[in-house]
Amino acid sequence: MKTILRENVVEAIVGLAVVLLAIWFVLFAWDRTGGGAKANAITVTALFPNAAGVTVGTDVRVAGLKIGSVTDQKLDPQTFQVAVKLAIDPSVKLPADSSASVTSEGLLGSTFIGLTPGGSETSLKNGDMITDTQGAMDLMALIGQFINRPSSDSAATGNGTAPTAP
Repeated sequence: MKTILRENVVEAIVGLAVVLLAIWFVLFAWDRTGGGAKANAITVTALFPNAAGVTVGTDVRVAGLKIGSVTDQKLDPQTFQVAVKLAIDPSVKLPADSSASVTSEGLLGSTFIGLTPGGSETSLKNGDMITDTQGAMDLMALIGQFINRPSSDSAATGNGTAPTAP
């Protein structure tokens, strides 16, 4: 009888641990996708010409520190730009003329939205729009331009061959 009771206690403890682990995973996923954004967060929209790499849950940073996250994104049918909703910590009072850019931590780093504070006396309020934006840079296009650019010798001779000695 005691062994059955002991087995039931062990099974109950293991079951409780599995349930707690599952709850932790759900809360972690909810937080990473922006579901955990504070209810009192300031929500602003930024219009980007190119938001490659930005997804729901992407960090919003000022001077490298996370102050919020992306909560939604959709294509604006009038401008064909990406309207990205940002939930920002209300304790951070950003000037209304702040700018936003899609940035990465390096060649293989993650993408984030970087906010650069402006000089305005008024602060961003709930529902405001950030229009001074810079979209993601296409790294492959930049590499292609560098590889395919004419060399200085070919530009000087006009035919792409090396100049001959006199």
